[in-house]
Amino acid sequence: MTAPDPYARAATAAAVVATRTGDAEHRVAVILGSGWAAAADAFGPALAEIPADDLGLAPAGVPGHRGVVRSVALAGGRALVFLGRVHAYEGHDLDTVVHGVRTAAAAGCRAVVLTNAAGAVNPAYRVGQPVLIADHLNLTGRSPLGGPPPPAGQPSRFVDLTDLYGRARRAELIAAAGPLAEGVYAGLPGPHYETPAEIRMLATLGADLVGMSTVHEAIAARHQGLEVLGISLVTNAAAGLGDAPLDHGEVVEAGRAATGELGRLIAVAAGLLAA
Repeated sequence: MTAPDPYARAATAAAVVATRTGDAEHRVAVILGSGWAAAADAFGPALAEIPADDLGLAPAGVPGHRGVVRSVALAGGRALVFLGRVHAYEGHDLDTVVHGVRTAAAAGCRAVVLTNAAGAVNPAYRVGQPVLIADHLNLTGRSPLGGPPPPAGQPSRFVDLTDLYGRARRAELIAAAGPLAEGVYAGLPGPHYETPAEIRMLATLGADLVGMSTVHEAIAARHQGLEVLGISLVTNAAAGLGDAPLDHGEVVEAGRAATGELGRLIAVAAGLLAA
């Protein structure tokens, strides 16, 4: 799948989605982060399942990411569920990191639910707790809209992120799913965990959560005109705030332990956005 620009690559991938699923348009996309994959079963049986590499998606190289895309039925239409993502710290350029979001947009999606595993900077959060992302700090020093400008026919790259994570949609989800904490997510490059001094800095900046994904996908999604809901699963206390050393295994295990709750939550979120 070679194409002259990343948006053309996304259009090519969307054509594969339409052929493999028998549906020319999906309504909403869900991207599952570390530890979230088992929650995909909350959507019911897949109508189709496509290997990620058939869509030009880079292979998932981190435990807890399966590397397949499912087409599932929702009351408001079909959803694309990405069981995993790739990260910039794996050596990918940002066009590769956000290819799934752009593919979803080209496949007709009007909204995306972005999930991730996150460390708790806010000491009030508990392990296993889902937290709605209210805003983010992009501390990676990079944007998926950098480099050459988008080709003709694409929106301006000077996109407004004022209400990136949809205040009204968050309120709807809380009304439908029950009380949920909301917080600011700090996106850092990784792959190493942060130092205690860096966590103290993030708290001073107003961060409640810290992770290594999501911010670039959210920016790319808004650039394509998609609504965005972001949900973090708290998998550990951030560096210096807990007694145990940080380990990716606990990230995956926290996701497994919360599978039922997470599945119901993302199914409700996707249903709201698809309606």
